[in-house]
Amino acid sequence: MYTIAELYDLDHTLAADYLRQFTYPWEALKGIKEMILALGPTLGEEYEEVQPNVWVHKTAKVFPSAYLGAPCIIGPRTEVRHCAFVRGSALVGADCVVGNSVELKNVILFDHVQTPHYNYVGDSILGYYSHMGAGSITSNVKSDKKLVVVHNGTEQIETGMKKFGAMLGDYVEVGCNAVCNPGTVIGRRSSVYPTSCVRGTVPADSIFKNSGEIIHREERA
Repeated sequence: MYTIAELYDLDHTLAADYLRQFTYPWEALKGIKEMILALGPTLGEEYEEVQPNVWVHKTAKVFPSAYLGAPCIIGPRTEVRHCAFVRGSALVGADCVVGNSVELKNVILFDHVQTPHYNYVGDSILGYYSHMGAGSITSNVKSDKKLVVVHNGTEQIETGMKKFGAMLGDYVEVGCNAVCNPGTVIGRRSSVYPTSCVRGTVPADSIFKNSGEIIHREERA
């Protein structure tokens, strides 16, 4: 459940060719900035370079109080709402919502991703149709500043990275005010209860209630 192939449908992102170079999605985090800088000039006339290294599709809506930091790409029909703060190194797909007071940094958002209210998403990849409830965040640095390890029971995968937020698979739902701790990986079609504190991995087609209770959807009464 850790690999790009298991988490994401690459037909729904401009980063598809870039991501195909890697096995694990967090391996792609270090090169997002360079990928955007290379991809931007190739996007064609449907995109406008509104400032150096900031490309916005002509059908996207960017509200006046939003900030777009370079480099970034904003896809078709996407809304970047009031006071959104795109710090840079952000590839935002088609039909996305970057809501009020949302902050993005070093991220890939697949098509139809919604981060609509007061979210922080940093050093993360959010899959097709994934959604973060109001106030939910990705925590991307451990409090002890040690390198992030992906945990799955007794299995541990050393990432060698200090900054690593969360990998959300396609159709993941994260409830309001939940925190995805550094190194969180959530499988496709899984849901996280509101106010949860998520660590490690959540299998596909699961419901995360708390750290001691993760159930498969077919088990739900």
